[in-house]
Amino acid sequence: MEAQSGWMGHRIVMAALSNFESRKGSLSCTPSEIFDFVSDIRNLRQFVPENVVEDLVIEENACSFSVPAMGKVIIRLSEKEPVKKLVYSGNALQSNDFSLVLDIMETAGGKAEVMLRLAAYMNPVMKMMASGLVSDFLEKLIMEMERFRNWKQKA
Repeated sequence: MEAQSGWMGHRIVMAALSNFESRKGSLSCTPSEIFDFVSDIRNLRQFVPENVVEDLVIEENACSFSVPAMGKVIIRLSEKEPVKKLVYSGNALQSNDFSLVLDIMETAGGKAEVMLRLAAYMNPVMKMMASGLVSDFLEKLIMEMERFRNWKQKA
């Protein structure tokens, strides 16, 4: 974390990169099926519980929604590594950039396992306030992915 001198010599604490990780989730589909399904960002609505976000607007490569206490969040699909990884980039709180990475692994039985990683620049106070919310959100996404069965359905 960096600090710099501000107005009248007061120290200003700059944001540092904060990393959050979900547990590994076991899915009922193949790595190829999850990759194809979530490559279309419109399909993410299947994993977002209705009571978690408000004002959800989803297009093919971007979505926006509001989260109580965080405000408007905008996400875009920014990188694909076929059958292994998808990266969504976005911003929240009108200025904080973040990335949400979906790592896809294959089990010995040919099914998919996934892990979510979120990285965001946050000052210490924001990190303290957001840590629980982000961890809960990642857990809910993993739980919904584990429950989901219609992997071949399209948006």
